[in-house]
Amino acid sequence: MTTRSDCLALDASDALAPLRALFDIPADLIYLDGNSLGARPRTALARASEVIAAEWGTQLIRSWNTAGWFDLPKRLGQQLAPLIGAGADEVVVTDTTSLNLFKALAAAVHLQQDSGRRVIVTERENFPTDLYMAQGLCRWLDDGYTIKLVDSPEQIAAAIDGDTAVVMLTHVNYRSGRLHDMAALSAHAHAHGALIIWDLAHSAGALPIDLQGANADFAVGCTYKYLNGGPGAPAFIWVPQRHQARFTHPLTGWWGHAAPFAMAADFAPVDGIGRALCGTQPIVSLALVECGLEIFEQTSMAALRAKSLALTDLFIALVEQRCAAHGLTLATPRKHAERGSHVSFGHPHGYAVMQALIAHGVIGDYREPSLMRFGFTPLYTSYTDVWNAVEILREILDDHAYDRAAARGAVT
Repeated sequence: MTTRSDCLALDASDALAPLRALFDIPADLIYLDGNSLGARPRTALARASEVIAAEWGTQLIRSWNTAGWFDLPKRLGQQLAPLIGAGADEVVVTDTTSLNLFKALAAAVHLQQDSGRRVIVTERENFPTDLYMAQGLCRWLDDGYTIKLVDSPEQIAAAIDGDTAVVMLTHVNYRSGRLHDMAALSAHAHAHGALIIWDLAHSAGALPIDLQGANADFAVGCTYKYLNGGPGAPAFIWVPQRHQARFTHPLTGWWGHAAPFAMAADFAPVDGIGRALCGTQPIVSLALVECGLEIFEQTSMAALRAKSLALTDLFIALVEQRCAAHGLTLATPRKHAERGSHVSFGHPHGYAVMQALIAHGVIGDYREPSLMRFGFTPLYTSYTDVWNAVEILREILDDHAYDRAAARGAVT
């Protein structure tokens, strides 16, 4: 049986422990929601001040050139690329995950337009915005496109056939934390003539990703979770070199133009990854993304993955040992090869229990149906955090110290 002393010893020998000091986390909180919103890098406040006070306040419009604002989406993409196994000129940080997914879906459908394939395969448990984007695109195309929803990861392979144009999957499921085998599913899709798009929202920055090695076709993801870019920070899109020349989508804004300041009446796409851009970029929020990305230069994804698995192993074991009498149901796979970096437990009063945890300084979140999610960000989560969080959870459950009729906020 693991003890608190064991956890303190693990922290003392943890080579990643010093990275916690690079984040501004209130001392009275155990923050286990980095899978939803990453903690603030300490450098972000000074960087925001620099952009607002100096670059915007003093240089004003000159900063598009003098402060490198115009090139920021591509420069950030180059910083992010090694974390997802992408080439240096294959990623841009821009727009939202939803918009980037729409671009990728539209591009994939366009590449398949002469194949006669009209089916998009995805999971019913995919993140809702991914489903909504696919539904919206199918309605607009009005050319017989349909969506085939599968009800379990085990059904995906069989659902891909000669009618499949695109397979759209989230690498780590937002509810359960289930991790897909990217290389195997990408190869399977290609063997059946389909293209594949990966949503990396719950895996980028949490575990090693090799998009090039998996021979994936497109990928999107957000920067405000494990990459710690800030609330609502711009997302990213990956387009490999082999698809860039034929990459096209309906959102042909001026930032994707070959010569935006020529002010031509007709659109002509720029060469390369820049054609994934659309409109004018949100510079203040873009600038803060760099603060999160810089921290990854001090470690490796292999080291982060090893600690992530150790933290989630510990959490699962402690919850099952210390809260065994309270009907908690593990929704997250036990196998390392199938697990991301968050753990979900079901409870009949999951929302109320999570609200009680938050009131006691343990911040996770809740997703329907009845799932309490706990995110473990190796950059700043400690083993002692895990012990203390489970102890508070046990006390709440033992004492029934939660309000079953707790009013729900707009964000759960």
